[in-house]
Amino acid sequence: MKAILNKLVQHQQLSKEEARRMIHNIAEDKYNTSQIASFLTVFMMRSISLEELEGFRAALLELCISIDLSEFDTIDLCGTGGDGKDTFNISTLASFVTAGAGIKVTKHGNYGVSSGCGSSNVLEALGIQFTNDADFLKRCLDQAGICILHAPLFHPAMKNVAPVRRELGVKTFFNMLGPLVNPAFPKNQLTGVFNLELARLYHYLFQKTNTNFTILYALEGYDEISLTCPTKVFRNASEQVLTPQDFGVYPLKPIEIAGGNTVDSSAKIFMDVIQNRGTEAQQNVVCANAGMAIATALDLSPIEGFEKAQESLVSGKAFEALTKLQNLSQV
Repeated sequence: MKAILNKLVQHQQLSKEEARRMIHNIAEDKYNTSQIASFLTVFMMRSISLEELEGFRAALLELCISIDLSEFDTIDLCGTGGDGKDTFNISTLASFVTAGAGIKVTKHGNYGVSSGCGSSNVLEALGIQFTNDADFLKRCLDQAGICILHAPLFHPAMKNVAPVRRELGVKTFFNMLGPLVNPAFPKNQLTGVFNLELARLYHYLFQKTNTNFTILYALEGYDEISLTCPTKVFRNASEQVLTPQDFGVYPLKPIEIAGGNTVDSSAKIFMDVIQNRGTEAQQNVVCANAGMAIATALDLSPIEGFEKAQESLVSGKAFEALTKLQNLSQV
C-alpha cells in the first residue's frame, strides 16, 4: 500500500491492473482502516481515470457473487448517488413504475452512505426481504416484475470498506462503481451520475460492453432527471440534451423534489407517490426517469416512455408490483 499511496501522492495514475489488484488486496484484508481511508481520500481530491475505473470494476465483478437471471430481459435503474441534492428516492420509485409497465427490473442498491436514506433503507422499512437466493429472486421477477439486489449480499469482499465509508460519510469512488457492478449483469441499464466528466467515463466504458444503456446527468448536478434543468443523455450511439418540455411538463423547483429527513419520512413519500397520491411534481419526476428506462428497454422516444410510465403509475400497476414484492417477502 505504501508504494501505491506514494505514487498517488505524486499525482500519478494507477494502471488498470494496479487498480484491480488494490481491490483484491482490500478484499483479502491486507490493509488496515487508516490505509483504506487514505486510499479512498485520494480519489475525493482528484478525478478517477478510465483505466482506474475499469480496474476497480473488473475486480468487483471478479469477486462478486454473480447470479444468473439471463432468462429474463432485465434493466437496472441505479444512480451513483453522492450528488448532495437530498432528493426523495426517485430511481427506486421509478424502478417499480418501470416494472409496472412490464419491463423486468433487477434493482441494485445499498444503504445510504453520503445521503441519509439509500434505496435499501426505504425498501427495508417497507418490508422487502434482501437475499441472494436465486430461486427467490427469479420468483420475484416472475410474479412482481422486479427483484432487489442488495449490494452487500453480492459483494461480500467489500465488508472491509463499508465501515470506512460510513465513518467518512462522503462520496467515494465506490459511489461511481455501484451502477457498474450489478451481479445479474442486466442487458439494459439506466444510470445517473453526479458530474459530466463521470458521464463521459461511463460512456466510454459502456461502449466496450454489450449493454443497451442510457446515462443521465442533470446539468444542475443531479444524478437523475430532475426536471429542474436540462439533462445530458448518453445512449449507445447518440448524445442529446433533454428539457422538461421534451416530457410535456413544466420545469420544477428543487424544493419540489426534496426528500425526507428520516427513513420513516422517506418511506411515507415513497408510499404516497407509488399510490398515485404524490404531488404533480413528484409524479412527473418519477415518470420522467421511469420513462427513460422504458424508452431504453423498448427503444422508444422519451415522451413515449413517459406516457407508459404515467399509465403504470396511475393505473396502480406500479403499486401492484410493490405489493407483490412485499407479499413474496413475507412467505
